[in-house]
Amino acid sequence: MKNVRFWTIVALLAGTGLLMHARGSTDIIPQSEPLSQVPHTIDKWVGSDIPLDEETLEVLGPGDFLSRVYKERIAQSPIGLFIAYFPSQRTGVTIHSPKHCLPGAGWMFEESKYVDLKDATHESYRVGEYVISDGTNRQFVIYWYQAHGRSIANEYLARIYMVKDAITMRRTDGALVRVMTPIAPLESEKTARTRAEAFTEELAPMLPRFIPK
Repeated sequence: MKNVRFWTIVALLAGTGLLMHARGSTDIIPQSEPLSQVPHTIDKWVGSDIPLDEETLEVLGPGDFLSRVYKERIAQSPIGLFIAYFPSQRTGVTIHSPKHCLPGAGWMFEESKYVDLKDATHESYRVGEYVISDGTNRQFVIYWYQAHGRSIANEYLARIYMVKDAITMRRTDGALVRVMTPIAPLESEKTARTRAEAFTEELAPMLPRFIPK
């Protein structure tokens, strides 16, 4: 059943991709602020940038990227924030799914689920929540795809919406937002989840400045 669903999605994307090409190859790219302007102070967390190396940037392709670690003013576990924004995905540059990238870096997915998360303004976001490990370390992860005022937890659905918007809006811009925090040896998953969700709830209302609706 899973194979049937997978190949159905592949066929749908291939067909709509041809339609995208027939409708023209020029995207409308709205103006937005660079991700470097995401505040370094978000509520009680203060961030420090982590430069991406050239190899990583080459794999990601043309886009705007933010890699930053936030820490509370008092000693607490850090929050890792990664955002990748692509102004256009029409020319083969697409958002890389963490489900592919994280295992490639040695991480295994222990748990996964989709949830609705309300931000500080009570707007709802559909996100994926995951527990990953590399044998000795464990992390709690929240990530989702965001484009045109829509939050999506599933990469296949995100691709379908991207194709639809390319046809109806001439826009293929979109972003991946990922929040990670370590699960300390004596810490419960619930505590790490609460920390990651609290940060995400404060971050999310700021994102439309950098990821256009």
